[in-house]
Amino acid sequence: MSKHHWRKWLSMVLAGSVLAGVLTFSGGSAAAAAQTSGIKTETKKVKVGKKSFTVQTVRIPKGTPVTVGLAKRQVGSTEDFASIVKGYRAEAAINGAFFEAYGGPPDPYGTLIAGEEVMHKGGNGTTIGFKKDGTAIMDELRISITGTVVSPEGKSRGWYATFMNRVPLAGSSTSIMFTPARGSKVGFSGGLAVTVEDGRVVGNEVNANASIPKNGYVLVFTGTEKSSAERFAVGSEVELKLSYKNPQGELLPEWEDVVAAVGAGPRLVKDSKVALNAAAEGFHDAKILTSSAARSGIAIMQDGSIMLATVPGATMKQWAEIMKALGAKQAMNLDGGASSALYGGGKMLTTAGRHLSNILVFGANLNK
Repeated sequence: MSKHHWRKWLSMVLAGSVLAGVLTFSGGSAAAAAQTSGIKTETKKVKVGKKSFTVQTVRIPKGTPVTVGLAKRQVGSTEDFASIVKGYRAEAAINGAFFEAYGGPPDPYGTLIAGEEVMHKGGNGTTIGFKKDGTAIMDELRISITGTVVSPEGKSRGWYATFMNRVPLAGSSTSIMFTPARGSKVGFSGGLAVTVEDGRVVGNEVNANASIPKNGYVLVFTGTEKSSAERFAVGSEVELKLSYKNPQGELLPEWEDVVAAVGAGPRLVKDSKVALNAAAEGFHDAKILTSSAARSGIAIMQDGSIMLATVPGATMKQWAEIMKALGAKQAMNLDGGASSALYGGGKMLTTAGRHLSNILVFGANLNK
């Protein structure tokens, strides 16, 4: 499939007091300048209410090259955080989207975009995206996958895929697109597999861990969705359309210029104010709503630079207040707990407690 098809897929400003809290810094020896690229690490102390938090931060100049680092270079695998960092030659990195870490295929849950190509689509939360001009944006992004298929006889019908690059739940009825970002195979058997290569159907058969063409994709239909495979006769021409929208269904055209993105959430800060509403973003787990845990987050600063940050234990409300105190203009939560990981200044600042599925990597000489 052509690249054209896929494109349609933080000077710190310091805030004032936080609740009854203030922002202070650790001693100068804790601040470490990183590479000549301008990436800098710093340990900061933030007080929220009566509690003090030690926050590890990495500041990244606007426009620094960025991409999504995938475990083993494919969606649906896991790898040691340090190994991914090394493989991509990152100067700074942080863990990314939530993923299945408690059994079953380690598929991500949030949106992932790398090299201008959508590699996974999420259904809730907030996404940070990086445009070609170095600008970072943050939205409740929803991506829709639709298209048309025209039979050899000229009959045109519509189609859609609900998911991308993830194994379906047993017994579910769904339609899933698998792209080369998944690897060479879809990774499971079952359902009906429609193989599209160079915009044309070249296979329609029972899915026996179907191969994914490098210049195409595979659509797998399961359960009651199997009937949808009937419209994909071999030889049919297929058109794919990716649309970027908000939860209300309104188009977000600037996302068409995004070259890298990670979706997680919830949103913590919007326009320099705390803007936390996890339940409204689709989060229902106490780990997000009420519990205290290790947190990772990313912020767009007032000058357009990026700040990566981790804290060893905070509620989501405290995390939002911390990010505001650190001067974030826009900020969102990333996967946390044992997944929390941060690298900068040539060393591990926060060590992950498990292998990870995906991370955000920054640096002047990334091995993309």
